[in-house]
Amino acid sequence: MKPIWYFIGLLLTIVGVIVTITGIYYYFNPGDQQTILGEIHPDIWWGAVILITGIIFFIKNRNVTVDENKV
Repeated sequence: MKPIWYFIGLLLTIVGVIVTITGIYYYFNPGDQQTILGEIHPDIWWGAVILITGIIFFIKNRNVTVDENKV
């Protein structure tokens, strides 16, 4: 059985891809409303951080198995 960190890494990778793609879309197609720090594009930065964290969790735990009898 896979550890929980494998699935958390998978979910973080998916969410990171979605947030990063959304940030890139809004970079080229800005909305009507402007926020205070919108010019630094935090959705691209945080999407990249989430994506990298998810990939690290996913790769570190892809070959790890949990023994059900120990838990």
